Amino acid sequence: MITTRKLSNGIRVIMEEIPSVQSIAIGFWVRTGAIDETKKNAGISHFVEHMMFKGTEERSAKQIASDIDKIGGQMNAFTGKEATCYYVKSVYDNYRKAADVLIDMLENSVFAKKEMDRERKVICEEIKMTKDSPDDLAHDTLVEQLFKGEQLGNSIIGTPSTLNGITHNVIEKYVKDQYVRESMVISIAGRFDVDDICGYFEDKFASLGQRKTSAKPADPKYTPSCKVITKDIEQSHVCLGTKGMTLKDDRSFAFQILNNVLGGSMSSRLFQNIREEKGLAYSVFSSNGNFSSDGYFEIYAGVSHDKIKDAILAIKEELDILAESKVTKEELESSREQMKSNYVFSQESTSTRMILNGKNYILIDRVFLPEEVMSKFDAVTLEDLEDVKQLICDFSRYSAVAVTNKKINLKSIMEQ
Repeated sequence: MITTRKLSNGIRVIMEEIPSVQSIAIGFWVRTGAIDETKKNAGISHFVEHMMFKGTEERSAKQIASDIDKIGGQMNAFTGKEATCYYVKSVYDNYRKAADVLIDMLENSVFAKKEMDRERKVICEEIKMTKDSPDDLAHDTLVEQLFKGEQLGNSIIGTPSTLNGITHNVIEKYVKDQYVRESMVISIAGRFDVDDICGYFEDKFASLGQRKTSAKPADPKYTPSCKVITKDIEQSHVCLGTKGMTLKDDRSFAFQILNNVLGGSMSSRLFQNIREEKGLAYSVFSSNGNFSSDGYFEIYAGVSHDKIKDAILAIKEELDILAESKVTKEELESSREQMKSNYVFSQESTSTRMILNGKNYILIDRVFLPEEVMSKFDAVTLEDLEDVKQLICDFSRYSAVAVTNKKINLKSIMEQ
């Protein structure tokens, strides 16, 4: 059962009761991320997320970790393009002690200069790690290309240069402006009493502001582009992508099924053609990313340096086949069952349910009940797939990124 409430402090709460478990997952969602940043302070949302764990007026960084460990809890956080989430999981009886720590972090973090200087170095190592992971680098670069000139194209992690410009005062102002009650959602899943938990949160976060002013996002025209990044690596990593659909689009369930048919499983068309039949790649798959106002579709392949062209042309071949012929009924039914099973499996984790509910509620103000999700997958028809495939079959609309060991004319390959 999913319940939503708006507390007297202005914060919205979404709660999914799962009486059969003994745990509770609590997530504090703040609608701020890379889209709220400028070129000058790129990476500040992620920097703030790190700094929230580095000490408050009452707790040191060690004490924050220790207080969670004492109750056997698990705590973490992540930053995205549109939102930041801090979450904790514990047994039900300890939920107040667990939540107290996160509330203290969000309300009373001190952002000490010494800790900031240390954490900058940690994040710079994280940046290096991403650059040393060519598949991640290819993906991140592709997203930047797809949303070039838009806030969604902003880097989540920033650069060493922008991090050096983020001072104590800059962080304090950012938190004051962005961490406001109107922009917060508390997502809870597991075992709890609704009235008890709402009563606990009713008077929390009083020190935070009420509202923030959001800048109007830019809306530039999308133009496909190509980019090659050269690195001394043993395998080339290719990402192709085009614009997709938003989280709000009701066709997303059909799109998920179509994505699975094309490249979401071992029986998918891309896997069977490019890996099993042609032997061009060890890993090849497709995926889709959704935001509140936009989205993208991506195809990835890890190939030998001399097989980049062959792999790209094989991907184009599959997209052409998809455009010219219908998805079979067998493919639809198989993919439908896979998507339903994946959803059922994900529902067995209180943390996953908390994250899914929180993300949808804070970004699109919508709740998807489990029975609604299953019925929407069941309702997808072959005609629905014919409709949504128009979004991804036009190869001329694809941007491309290749991380490889030497310069290549990627644009020429894409135009063949």
